[in-house]
Order: sequence, then C-alpha cells, then structure tokens
Amino acid sequence: MDDLAAAFLGPGDDVSIQEEDDGQQGSGSGTDSTTTARTLRRGILKAANLQDKLLEKLLAQVIPVDDGQPHGSGEAGGANEPSAFGERPGFTVGAMSNNFRRFNARIGVVFKFQAKALRVLSWRRPTHTLSLLAVYTFVCLDPYLIFVLPLAIALFGIFVPSFIARHPAPASSSEAHAVRNLGYSPRGPPLAPARTFKPTKELSRDFFRNLGDLQNVMDDYSVAHDKIIALVVPKTNFSDEALSSAIFVLLCGACALMTVTAHLIPWRYICLVAGWAAIWSNHPTVSRLIGEWQAQYLGAGEKGEQPSATAQAVHDNDKKLEQIQNHPPGPSPDSSLAAERAFDAWVRSDIILDDAPETREVEIFELQRQSDTSGEWEPWLFSPSPYDPLSAARIAGDRPTGTRFFEDVLPPEGWEWSGKKWALDLWSREWVEERIITGVEVETEGERWVYDIYNEHENGGNGGDNDDLGAALGDGDYETPVRSQDQSRYTPKIGPTISWEEGEEGMGRRGSWRRRRWVRMVKRKNVNAASN
Repeated sequence: MDDLAAAFLGPGDDVSIQEEDDGQQGSGSGTDSTTTARTLRRGILKAANLQDKLLEKLLAQVIPVDDGQPHGSGEAGGANEPSAFGERPGFTVGAMSNNFRRFNARIGVVFKFQAKALRVLSWRRPTHTLSLLAVYTFVCLDPYLIFVLPLAIALFGIFVPSFIARHPAPASSSEAHAVRNLGYSPRGPPLAPARTFKPTKELSRDFFRNLGDLQNVMDDYSVAHDKIIALVVPKTNFSDEALSSAIFVLLCGACALMTVTAHLIPWRYICLVAGWAAIWSNHPTVSRLIGEWQAQYLGAGEKGEQPSATAQAVHDNDKKLEQIQNHPPGPSPDSSLAAERAFDAWVRSDIILDDAPETREVEIFELQRQSDTSGEWEPWLFSPSPYDPLSAARIAGDRPTGTRFFEDVLPPEGWEWSGKKWALDLWSREWVEERIITGVEVETEGERWVYDIYNEHENGGNGGDNDDLGAALGDGDYETPVRSQDQSRYTPKIGPTISWEEGEEGMGRRGSWRRRRWVRMVKRKNVNAASN
C-alpha cells in the first residue's frame, strides 16, 4: 500500500505533513500516545491524498482538457498580449483540497472582524457604538478626516495592542495582602513574547468553527444574490419594456438634474442623518418600535387563525375609530397602494412602445442575357447587383453572382420575410438615377427592363461557346479573354474609349445584358423563435 501511495503522491505532498509534525514536536510531550496519534494522523492524511489523486485521474477522463489559456484571456486581447492572471494552474482535486484547507485555516480573522462589527452595530456595548457614531460624525462634517482613519487604525489597532502584549500590565489579585494601586508603566524590558498569528490547526475546534462560519457566509451570499436578482433584474432587463423604459427615462432625468444641482445638495448632513438613522435602527428599543409600527400599518392580522366575518368587521371598525381618534403619523397602506397605482397608470399611458417589428425593403435584380445565336433573351440569374456597364465587377471582368430561381433568394441574416411575394419595381428610372448608372437604356413602361447600350467592342468579341448557363450560378462569361504576349495571365479585350449615350427605349441598338429590380419587405426575426 505504501508503494502504491508513493506512486501517486509526489515528493511535495509530504512536505506540509512533515512541517506540521515538526512544528508539533516542540509542544508535544513525547509520550507513546502522542506518537500514536501523530502516526495515525499522518496515515489519514496520506490516505486522503491518495484518494485525491485517484479522483483527479478519474475526473481527468470526464472533464474537458483545459486549453492552457488563463481565465479571461483570448477574447479581449490578442494571442501575444500578456494576461493579468499570468500562468495559472488548471483545476486539480489535490490543489483544490489543499488550497481550501489553507484558506479555511486563515479565514478566521475575517470572521472575528465580522463578529466585532456586528457587536458594535447591535449596541451590545453602547459606549463602543456611541464612539463609532462620534467618529462617523467627525468624518461627515469634515470629509478630509477620512484619510486619518487608516493611520489611526494602524496606531491604535495594531501597534498599541502589540506593544501592550510585549509589556503586559501586572496581574491583579484579590488577596488582602497584595500590593494595590500599582499603575501600568511601559518602562523596562519586554516581559512577554511578541504576538504572532498562526493558521488554525486542522481538525481543531477553531478549524471546524471556521467551516461553519464559511458555510453560513456562503448561504447568506446566495440568499442575498437571489433576492437582488429577483428585485433588480425584472425591472432592468426590459422583460416588461414599459416599466424598464419608464425607469430609464427617470434615470436620464435624474442624471440631467444632478449634473446641475449636485453642488447645491448638502451631502454631509444627508450622510450624517442617514448613518445615524441606520445605526439607531439597530437599537433594541428602536427596532421594537419599528416592528410594532410595521405590525400596525402593514397588516398584523395575517398571522394566527383567521377570525370570523363578524369578528373581523368589528375589529376593523374599532381599528378605524382608534385611528381617527389618535391620528397616528406615518403613511398608510392605502396611500402607498395609491402611489403604486398612479405610477403604473403613468407607465401605461405615457410610455409608448413600438409593438410592430422593424421592417425594411430588400431588392434583387433579375439579369437576362441575349443569346448570340437566336437573339432571344435568356434568364440568367438573380443577383444583388445590377451588373451595369460601369460597375466594378464588369470592368474587372468578373462574372455576375447570384441564384437561378426566386425561391433560392434568402432574407438577410437576422431578418425574415414580411411580404408574401416579390413585387416588380415600376419606378425603373428612380433606382437608375439613385445609383448614377450610365450607359443604359431605361424602359419606363411595360416590363421595366434596363438595357445596356450597344458596345461593338464588347458584343463583337463574344463567342457562342461562352454562354454556358451552368456556369452562371457562380460567374457568367460575357467576353472572350485573350492572352497578352508579354503577360502570363488572361486579360479581357478592351477597345478604345467609348462614348456612351443614354436614352429611352427604342432609340438605338441594345447590348447583351438587361436587368430589372424586384423588391420585397422583411422584418426583424424573433430571437426566441430563431433559437427554437
């Protein structure tokens, strides 16, 4: 078993165990019972480490392998950008167990500070709470004193207690013959060792107390997190767009107002009154009065058995008469409910939302080419570009791209069809003038085709062998390339500068390409529907 454990345990796993055993040798009595307990503890820790190694190897087969990138890197910066975390080890059961034990052994000071702060705020010792209020008052009235607080805490919270620990006061005695009235004097050499802080020993009472405190803190954090999420997120994530929009408008108005009036608000006195009110609310007497006020005005009849209808009516009448006679101060539930209803009415009436989804108009161009043999117009493809004579693709000698059928045309990403079918754009001259297209003949009646003006250099050099409709899906040939004598690539045959003329239909010879524009409405796609 020891050989198997040595195979799984590294040389550094026994270091912490050996250090703890060496540290206990000075305080141990050296008896057989102590040696037996130490040996048993050492065996338990070795067995735990062996189990951790076995579990780690088992999880390595289940958990995906880490890509080696530290947490938070990759997206924000480049591959060569140094990470703020540096080289961090991946998840291992042994490291996790070891770090948790070390963390739990050293977290006790935080829980002690938390307990002391709660004792001060809960008025366990009124003198301490009043001293806190006095310091808070001075800081509120003179905010520059906040920079003195760290220095004062270091002096009276660290150095003075450490000095007193080295120079303790004489022990008091209740015997009659003891020397009395001996005041504390810091003179003389140190009488006690310096105070040090050591981690809590494992399997000790303080260690398990820290475990309990850590468990409670995790529960408190989970409960607070869930309550904050339930309170804040529904009002800010636009699940109710009217309510979130109203809060957004109010925040915008508050920001604009605070930029102008922030210097006029007495922040010192507001913080002073708020701090005193918060601390005094934890006083037992004040908290009891607050509980009675809540039970009186927020409904105390919810607890216990439900009374009968007659008894409830008598109780309500007596309560109303008592309120009328005494006129107690404070808001009533009816006023708060009325304010809430008024706010809801304002949200529903003044916040106007766009119920209909956003719509846009998309276009596609139907391209046709004239056959060199029969002279008839052949359907070529549907392209997002009109492929006019002076377009970049036409000049570069590229073929038009698109699809052969209307059914293959897809809406843009994130959109869906709103209209049922495509509609022909009857205003052909409009889109030609918007794109500043030249060298074309516009058909203003009939099928609204836009023809190329005849170019003898372009149309004369085309051969019939380049009219392959199967190649039209990717690129359509419109002229025969020739190989230059001093170049190793194909270049299109381009003649001298051509004088283009624009005109209406029937004014002259037409080129080999014509196109017309089709439009269709699209609307934004619902993200939930798209994900489903």
